[in-house]
Amino acid sequence: MFTALWHRRRALMGRIFRLWFGLTECGKRRAEEERRREEEEEQRREARERRRALKRQLQEELENAPLRKSRRLRQKSQRVGDLTTTMLTSRRAPASATLHTRRPTVTPGVTGLRNLGNTCYMNSILQVLSHLHVFRECFLRLDLTQALELLASAVHGQLVEKASSQPPLIQRKGLQTSSGSGVGLSGGASRGRSMELIQPKEPSSKHISLCHELHTLFQVMWSGKWALVSPFAMLHSVWQLIPAFRGYAQQDAQEFLCELLDKVQHELESTGKHTTSAGVPQTQKRLIKQVLSVVNTIFHDIPSDVSSVVCLFLTLSHLSMQVTCLACDHRSNTVEPFWDLSLEFPERYHSNSRESAAQASCHLTEMLAKFTETEALEGNIYACDQCNSARRRASSKPVILTEAQKQLMVHKLPQVLRLHLKRFRWSGRNHREKIGVHVSFDQLLNMEPYCCREPSPKHFLYELSAVVMHHGKGFGSGHYTSYCYNTEGGFWVHCNDSKLNVCSVDEVCRAQAYILFYTQRVSQDRDRPL
Repeated sequence: MFTALWHRRRALMGRIFRLWFGLTECGKRRAEEERRREEEEEQRREARERRRALKRQLQEELENAPLRKSRRLRQKSQRVGDLTTTMLTSRRAPASATLHTRRPTVTPGVTGLRNLGNTCYMNSILQVLSHLHVFRECFLRLDLTQALELLASAVHGQLVEKASSQPPLIQRKGLQTSSGSGVGLSGGASRGRSMELIQPKEPSSKHISLCHELHTLFQVMWSGKWALVSPFAMLHSVWQLIPAFRGYAQQDAQEFLCELLDKVQHELESTGKHTTSAGVPQTQKRLIKQVLSVVNTIFHDIPSDVSSVVCLFLTLSHLSMQVTCLACDHRSNTVEPFWDLSLEFPERYHSNSRESAAQASCHLTEMLAKFTETEALEGNIYACDQCNSARRRASSKPVILTEAQKQLMVHKLPQVLRLHLKRFRWSGRNHREKIGVHVSFDQLLNMEPYCCREPSPKHFLYELSAVVMHHGKGFGSGHYTSYCYNTEGGFWVHCNDSKLNVCSVDEVCRAQAYILFYTQRVSQDRDRPL
């Protein structure tokens, strides 16, 4: 009884205290704060309800809306294949006519590539290749789908005749014009994603080909219609044809570029060898031959009048290695091909990462000079031909080994010079560290001091075309972006996956370069030969 009475008195005293506290200034402020919190919570709850209702409405509209991607790709097929009479039918005509008069919404080439999971290494390289004018234009004109299908049929002994009513572009899987078929490049259906184009998660052709995927991707990137592309088909083709890059682990952009160009070269060579017996039209044969020539000539040096596809591999850009015997002063020259020049940093940057980072920037010409400097071979390890010429008749006499020195010089220059800066080095902890020193480079590069005197190349001047950057400190981590010169608009653009920004030349020259692309200036009057 007394306990219950005590609790009632306690509750009454608490009620009286709260009433008194509410009349004070502090109590009034607290009551006002609680009221505001309740109002804000009510507003947030109402906003959530409105968003849910709007989302349900958009989902219903999206389900009921007709497919847009078929009409868009149908119009693209009409312009390329000249199929106006067969594609413009009764109920499709108004929508197609509207698309035909639609103006480009973005600048050609200013199209981002979505990062599909540590694929920045691939995106940066694809942006660079698409901005090399001759490389891009040849792949835009070339479609290997028909050639690949005819070759596959020829292998099985079933040669398929060319259908006159269906051009090569319409025969590709993923670009069919029937209303019920899937598409190879499908745009987002919602309004917020109407400027993004999503490739399917499988190659757009039943014959996996990197050349075909480059052709399809470059078409989209330079159409002036899409601000963003999700290159699923390109990624899965890379996984199938280059297994070392399968998965979502971070990869090296330099290694990817070498593997990609090697695969493209072999695809074009293989296709070119068999086109004579597979019934491929003569125009397509010439295009295949031309693109293979471009792939080789822009990174190598091949004459323009090549008559055989196979011989394109025999006349590449070359380095000349001269070895001098210090005993008899005899010089022997060896010429070997190269795809790019891998430049090492001077010795002062290899001591310690912190010390090297604090040092002044290194210039690109210093690294080129180090590449072509005379290097002494350690010990008596060189078997000189002249010193051993008198002893070769008697096999019992040992070979004379002498001291020697060697020097590398450029024997033939390519149209596009690739300079790979070896920023990653093996450390004592069995992993690769990055040399974070800034390398200064100019927009114009003179290669004359690094070339052989005989035979002397005709054109030494190169202009900067693209730069690939690595952000971060380690080899297996970080991020890749690229700076590319847009030949259509005459400006530089920074390509950071889906984000593209126009930038100045000064910003490009301040970049921490990993791979540099220089284009040969063939004529003083032409600013951008490629």
